[in-house]
Amino acid sequence: MSDRFKNILITGASSGIGEALALYYAEHCARNIFICGRNKERLEDVKKRCQKFGADVYAEIMDVTDKEAMKKWIENCEEIAPLNLVVANAGVATLTEETINVYNTFNTNIFGVLNTVQPALEIYQKRGSSLPRAIAILSSIAGYHGLAACPSYSASKAAVKAYGEALRATYIKSSIQISTICPGFVKSRITDKNTCPMPFFMSAEKAADIIARRLEKNVGLIAFPWPMRLATWMISILPNCISTKIYAALPHKV
Repeated sequence: MSDRFKNILITGASSGIGEALALYYAEHCARNIFICGRNKERLEDVKKRCQKFGADVYAEIMDVTDKEAMKKWIENCEEIAPLNLVVANAGVATLTEETINVYNTFNTNIFGVLNTVQPALEIYQKRGSSLPRAIAILSSIAGYHGLAACPSYSASKAAVKAYGEALRATYIKSSIQISTICPGFVKSRITDKNTCPMPFFMSAEKAADIIARRLEKNVGLIAFPWPMRLATWMISILPNCISTKIYAALPHKV
């Protein structure tokens, strides 16, 4: 693993993929790691474990849906150390499709991403290309097609998938690396609440290793595991009348 990404910012780093990525980069190459989350106890635990590898770690309790607070935090992090990689990871599951949960899903999974990515893009554009500039956006395999089991979650992840893919094409000539990440079922506080089958279930540590290695190679769409990616892609290109029947027949959460 090279050391391109020295100064890294990760949202939603108190558990799951965010936590695993923070620990991965602390162990492998990072000098400064900026993490945020909503649970102080878990975030402090991640901070302490990252510090054991010698990295300087800055932890902040943040609500990613707070636009102004996020902008200020990201700008403050940039002042401490010029950011090389910003990971818009924070996200929530909808659980039951009640109105309050639906709105919370869209606010966190879409606007939380925007509130992370837009300040980072502004910083990167002002700074220029003298240092590595990368952004990673967490979508999901669920973003390949609307799922009857989780309409709001899959819709929010489809939105950020399209957003990330479009940004990559937009900024490719500016040498700003944009990667969209679409994991399958990964061990997290979200999957801990799932009651439906989870094929190809993997640990957050394995997912972080896959993500970090592909970010290093500047892969635009990081979707895994490949059997799930292939299956969801094939279903997504079928006529809607067929794909709808397939997804409607899949097990739902109970």
